[in-house]
Amino acid sequence: MTVEGDSVARLNELHRRRVVILAVRPVVDGGRYPVKRVLGEPLAIEADIVADGHDVVRAVVLDQPPEAKAWRETELRLAANDTWRATVPLPALGRHRYTVIAWVDAFATWLRGFERKLAAGVDVSIELLEGALLVDAARQRGPGERPGERIDAALERAARAMRGQGSLAERVAVVTDPALADAMARAPDRSHATRYDRELEVVVERALAGCSAWYELFPRSTSTGGKHGTLRDTEARLDYVAELGFDVVYLPPIHPIGRAFRKGPDNAPVAGPDDPGSPWAIGGPEGGHTSVHPALGTLADFDHLVGAARTRGLEIALDIAFQASPDHPWVREHPAWFKARPDGSIQYAENPPKKYQDVYPFDFDSADWQALWHALRDVFVFWCEHGVRVFRVDNPHTKPIRFWEWCLAELKARYPDAIFLAEAFTRPKLMYALAKVGFSQSYTYFTWRTGKEELTEFALMHAERADECRPNLFVNTPDILHESLQTGGPSMFAIRATLASTMSPTYGVYAGYELFEWEPVKPGSEEYKNSEKYSLRPRDFAAALNEGRSLEPYLTRINEIRRAHPALQQLRDIHFHHTDNDQVIAYSKTDVKSGDTVLVVCSLDPDNVQSANLALDMPSLGADWTDTLVVHDEIGGATFHWGQFAFVRLEPWRAVAHILTVTRPSA
Repeated sequence: MTVEGDSVARLNELHRRRVVILAVRPVVDGGRYPVKRVLGEPLAIEADIVADGHDVVRAVVLDQPPEAKAWRETELRLAANDTWRATVPLPALGRHRYTVIAWVDAFATWLRGFERKLAAGVDVSIELLEGALLVDAARQRGPGERPGERIDAALERAARAMRGQGSLAERVAVVTDPALADAMARAPDRSHATRYDRELEVVVERALAGCSAWYELFPRSTSTGGKHGTLRDTEARLDYVAELGFDVVYLPPIHPIGRAFRKGPDNAPVAGPDDPGSPWAIGGPEGGHTSVHPALGTLADFDHLVGAARTRGLEIALDIAFQASPDHPWVREHPAWFKARPDGSIQYAENPPKKYQDVYPFDFDSADWQALWHALRDVFVFWCEHGVRVFRVDNPHTKPIRFWEWCLAELKARYPDAIFLAEAFTRPKLMYALAKVGFSQSYTYFTWRTGKEELTEFALMHAERADECRPNLFVNTPDILHESLQTGGPSMFAIRATLASTMSPTYGVYAGYELFEWEPVKPGSEEYKNSEKYSLRPRDFAAALNEGRSLEPYLTRINEIRRAHPALQQLRDIHFHHTDNDQVIAYSKTDVKSGDTVLVVCSLDPDNVQSANLALDMPSLGADWTDTLVVHDEIGGATFHWGQFAFVRLEPWRAVAHILTVTRPSA
C-alpha cells in the first residue's frame, strides 16, 4: 500500500473511534510491571474516558485470570468528571491481565433523546422508526441467549411494535420497557469501539504476602548448656513463636559453613577450633546451598520442621544468600562462576570498612552465566520441593535486577504461592525496582526513621506506592541494632514494636528483641555485642518473663490486635492527625470493606511523660466534624468519648501508646 493509502486507512480507522481512553488505573510504570494484590482482594479499576459531544458512552473492563482462555467482562460505571470505575474479583494466584474497551452507545443515546422529546410533547413518529432500525441492527449482531427466550426474538417483537399500527401509548410502552434497554445493552455495537492501547497485569499472591508477622531465630542457638542447637531443638521453639502470635519463622542459612577464613566472635578475622562461623559463609565438604549443616541435623529433620510449623499455623521462611565460602563445592566444580583477580585469587566480598574474607560473591556476567543463573534458580526449586514457600533473599540489590526478573518469573510460574522478601537496605528507587520485578515484600529504612516528620513521610510514601511494593518493617536484625534501642531502654522497644506493627501490615522482630538486648559491640556501632552471626547465643526466655524483663506479653497483645482488626491488615489507607507535640504521633487506618477503624497515638519518648492535644481529621474516621466518637484502648482497656479535639497523656513506664478501636456515631 502507498503512503497515501496507509494514511487513508489510518484516517478511516480514526474517524470511527470517537471515544478516547486517556488512562487506566492502577498501573505501574505505564504497564511495564504488574500491580500487586493478594488473593481475595478485589482489583478496583478506574479509567478516564471521554468522547466528543453528548452521546452516551459505555465501557467494560476485560480481565483474564491465569490459565483462562477467554476474557471476562465487567461493566464500568461513570463516577464523576469522566472517571469510570469497576471492581474485578481476583479468584486465583498468578498473573491476571486486564484492559478497557469503550464505545458510543447509539441506542442509549437515541433512547435518551426520545424520552426528552416525548416529555416535551414533540411528535416522535420518526424517532420510533429510527429506534426500530437500531433494534434491527442489534438482532443481526446475534446477541445470543437469555433465560426463557432468545434475545433476538424479543428484539424482533420490539421492532415490529415500534413500526406497528398500535396506539402511540402502546408503542412508547415498548420503547420505555426496561427489558428492551437490557436486551440492547447485551447486544452492543462495538464495531467502532476503542480498546486501551495496552494490556495491564496484576500479580495475585497469597494473603501472607500482604499481611504477616515474622520472627527470626538462629536454629543453632536453640539448645542449652553450650551445645549447638539442632532443627529438632528449633521445633521445640515453635509453640513459643505461635503463642506470641507470629505467622512466619524465619531461619538464617541452614547450610554447611566453610572453614577457610572462618570468622571468630564479633567478626574476628581468626576463629578458634570450636567457633561456628557465619551461616552466610555457605558451603563446605558436606555440600552447598541444597545441603543442611550436619550440626543442625538432616534434610529429613528439616522436612519434619516444616510440617510441624504448618500444624501450628506457622510457615518456615528460609534465607537464600547467593554467595559461597571458599570451601563451597561450586568453587572447585565451577570456578568460572566467580571473579578472578589479576593474581589468580578469587575476589572476596567487601563492604568497606567491613571485609568478608569467608565469602565469595558470584559473577553474574561470567562466561558461564547461563549455567550459573539456572543453578541459582534451582536452589529455590530444591527448597520449594521440600515444602518451603517463603524466602528471605539476602542482599538482592547487589545482584543484577535482570536476573531477579527472570528468576522470580520462572519460580512464580511453577510455584504461584511462593513469597519472596527482599533484604534491600538500599536506595528507595532500587528497592522499588526489585519490588517491581517480582519481590513480594521488602526491608526498608524504617529502622532509621525515628522522628515524627520522617515517620509520617515514610508511611505515606509506602501507602501511596502500595501497588508496587509492600514494606516489611523489621524492628531489628542480626546486623542492625539501632542507636535508639541501645539507649532507650524497654520503653523504646515497645515504641518501635508499636510503630512497626501498626504502620504496616507486615513487620518482623529478631529473637532477643523481646529480652531488650541492647549492647553494641562498641560505641557508635550498630553491631550486637556477642553477635549471633558468629557465635551461639542461647537465651532463657522463660526466666526473663518470670522476672518481668520481657516484652513477650506486649508483643503477644499487639499481634492479637492485628489479627482482630482488618484496618491493621492493609497498607493503602493511613491518615495522620495533628498533635501539638512532636514527641507524640497519631495516625488512623480504615479497612474500606468492613469499615473497621483503628487510631494509634504513640509516644516517641521512652523516658519522659508526654502530653498532647489532638486535632482529629474526623472525615477520615468516618465521622462528621461535630460528632463524638467512642474510642476503646485495646492496650489499657479504657474507653473515651472524643470529639474533634482530645487530650492524651502517655507515661512510658505504664503505656507508650493507645491503640484505639473507633466506633462511629451511627454504629
